[in-house]
Amino acid sequence: MPYLLPLLTVLIWTGNTLVTKASAAAIGPAEIGFYRWLLAGLLFTPFLIRPVWRNRAAIKPVLGKVLVLAALGMAFFQSLAYFAAGMTTATNMAIIPSLIPIMVLLMSSVVLGSRLTWGALIGALISVAGVLEIVSAGHLGNLARQGLNRGDAMLLLAAVAFAVYNVLLRKWQLRVPPLQLLYLQAVMATILLSPMFLLLPRVGLNAHNIGLVLYAGIPTSMLAPLLWMQSIARLGPERTILFFNLLPIITVIAAALILGEQLASYHLLGGGLTLAGLVLAERWRTPLRAAALES
Repeated sequence: MPYLLPLLTVLIWTGNTLVTKASAAAIGPAEIGFYRWLLAGLLFTPFLIRPVWRNRAAIKPVLGKVLVLAALGMAFFQSLAYFAAGMTTATNMAIIPSLIPIMVLLMSSVVLGSRLTWGALIGALISVAGVLEIVSAGHLGNLARQGLNRGDAMLLLAAVAFAVYNVLLRKWQLRVPPLQLLYLQAVMATILLSPMFLLLPRVGLNAHNIGLVLYAGIPTSMLAPLLWMQSIARLGPERTILFFNLLPIITVIAAALILGEQLASYHLLGGGLTLAGLVLAERWRTPLRAAALES
């Protein structure tokens, strides 16, 4: 069944959020980020090195753009999540990045000239209100006085980076097969992350963290992108993206059941507002300009 593909992808991403949180106590954030993409790159190499070499004439002119994509989507985005994991909860790690689709819609209207819709505008305001409820732990006054928790701030910055990544991916329309593009980004992310890996203190691979690295490197970095691409091919982007809405819900439940995190009322209210804003943005497609002209 085609609907199993995006559902399985969401379950893998859920597991990755839990793995990212667990990694904070088992391995350095710079280490797991480096090992993750190194492992994915090594495993992809036997299958993709020859196709990439044969396609080098098409790849060479866009290598700079591929490097930017690798920096934003592979190195920067996930590394910030690994560093944030020691300073925030898995519940927040699930809900805050759910702003990404809203950010993509708003950025697309500026960068790509896409029509801004009422759903995107109002949905963004509702979703931001939901995230503010969560990061302030239900007390906006405290947030104004004390500022954001560093972990939550990193997650917001990571979300912006990944939204920019998605917009640039659409803007540039690189004529490189998806698997080859993923492989090139994995290799470049490994290179980009190597200085931080070498300079920061390292724990090293051991029995306590090897499973985390394997999960991050194989299901998350290799299998999930393949399943998501297949989902888009079979179901279309509109129906596939709806499954993204399940990610914060499933992850919050998993964090409570597996990690024992306590759900507070502000999590429920903030998560509900964030999800409601996302659904509104996806379903209410009336363009702002069209509505203004009709009035």
